[in-house]
Amino acid sequence: MDFFGKNVFISGSSRGIGFAIANKFASLGANVVLNSRKSEEELDKAYKSLLDKGFSCYKVLSDVSDYESCVKTFDEIKNVFGEVDILINNAGISKIGLFQDLSPFEWKEVMDINIGSVFNCTHIVSKSMIKNKKGSIINISSIWGDRGASCEAVYSASKGAMNSFTKAMAKELAPSGIRVNAISCGVIDTSMNSCFTQEEKESIIDGIGLMRYGTPDEIAEICVFLASEKSSYISGQVITVDGCMY
Repeated sequence: MDFFGKNVFISGSSRGIGFAIANKFASLGANVVLNSRKSEEELDKAYKSLLDKGFSCYKVLSDVSDYESCVKTFDEIKNVFGEVDILINNAGISKIGLFQDLSPFEWKEVMDINIGSVFNCTHIVSKSMIKNKKGSIINISSIWGDRGASCEAVYSASKGAMNSFTKAMAKELAPSGIRVNAISCGVIDTSMNSCFTQEEKESIIDGIGLMRYGTPDEIAEICVFLASEKSSYISGQVITVDGCMY
């Protein structure tokens, strides 16, 4: 697959799944824009990593959960590469704990970042996509958005909203030739899971048919497929990638 000349923006891409997606698209010739909300050191490291490989990339330190910050971000990208062809909404955080212990601030913070950023980026980028009659939007979701996770109520709620938003926007944007899909990730081996003890990790793996965590690179491969012409008739789908989790 060749993405030469295509402009790809990945929110929350200084590490983990986001960086794996950025690295994959960049290796296929795309102009990739890395983004982080506040991890400037990690963003610089990710940016240098891609530059050292000779890839075409750019970095933007910005809070995509803030609409005005998003507007400035995409104006900056337009000046460097042009309009975004492929949007990957990946930015996300989680709060683990009993719902009763969750503060209103924490609820709002998770919702603003996990679904507010999706609204902001999609609202801005889709305007140029509609004008150009083409584009691909991929939202990085979670199996908990469908199943719900105990002690992750707000995270589950935000991903459930993302799944519904994906299906609604796919229907709305389809007449303009724009495809919208989501990847519902199972347990992926990233720093987000570093909070689990070894015993808890082993217990989680026992509930996965393939007996292992997924990798960020495996999610990146699916992202590339969904953005390519090979999936030109796929839209409005929430694709589960969980290693056959029971």
